[in-house]
Amino acid sequence: MDSSEFNRFLARFTLAAESGDGQRFAECFTPDGVYYDYIYGVHQGRDQIAHMMQNLFHRDAGEDYRWEMFDGVIDGDIGYAWSLSSFSSDIPKFKGNKVVIDGMSRFVMRDGLIAEYRESVNGGVAMKQLGVEPARMGKVFDRWIGWLQDRDETKDYLARPRGEFAKERLQAIVKG
Repeated sequence: MDSSEFNRFLARFTLAAESGDGQRFAECFTPDGVYYDYIYGVHQGRDQIAHMMQNLFHRDAGEDYRWEMFDGVIDGDIGYAWSLSSFSSDIPKFKGNKVVIDGMSRFVMRDGLIAEYRESVNGGVAMKQLGVEPARMGKVFDRWIGWLQDRDETKDYLARPRGEFAKERLQAIVKG
């Protein structure tokens, strides 16, 4: 997949998300694909991904939900894109509160479909726009810290001496 194909894929992906059709969205993933959502957690397989999008996300986001991706780049099977998304909350306690989110997405692609999706957004900014009280935000942040610290990638990173990863990368480039 080249950058042009990847950007066409991103357009299809975001249109599927905006549609609220969980099955249509899940078809963008491999059958065993994984979606790491910063609010709803980890969902693996098309059925779980479809459920998350249709029955959780679109339950909470209003009819005005939008998601656009920009500057998509791909190198081999790894792609990245910057995004903006917005919605008016349908959560009763926050009904009608408008949220806009700035994010980065990481895609691991396999056979033209997403095998793994991760996103990085400032969820604190989103919760402030919703009107979430600080004590509740603190509990959510604690959960996110746990997810971050429990990831194998984070454990490997913290176990490596400073500069070791860059040194190994440079050596590989020189040899290759």
